[in-house]
Amino acid sequence: MRKAYILNSCSTCQRIIKEINWTDEVQNIKEENITAETLDMLQKKLGSYEALFNRRAMKYRSLGLNEMKLSEKDYRKYILKEYTFLKRPVFIVDDKIFVGNAKKTVEALKASL
Repeated sequence: MRKAYILNSCSTCQRIIKEINWTDEVQNIKEENITAETLDMLQKKLGSYEALFNRRAMKYRSLGLNEMKLSEKDYRKYILKEYTFLKRPVFIVDDKIFVGNAKKTVEALKASL
């Protein structure tokens, strides 16, 4: 399986897609949020929902989540409820998962293609 979960309006996601010449499936999470099944599969591979959670989302502070101690159950609930809480981009390349836009992550993604 090869798939990318991005936000079409995110210039960083677009830049990474272009940089790695991604031609496989792309899902715009604003139009079609990630499914519970896919999120659970990613969590199993990564070890936590927290690894998939975007703390830079505007709603993180506006909802006061930065003041709370969130559990894994909370991370899952918020990611499924609001697309902005999924850290982007997420790439699935065969059995490997790449989350976020850190230079190290993008380099590892390139190496796996």
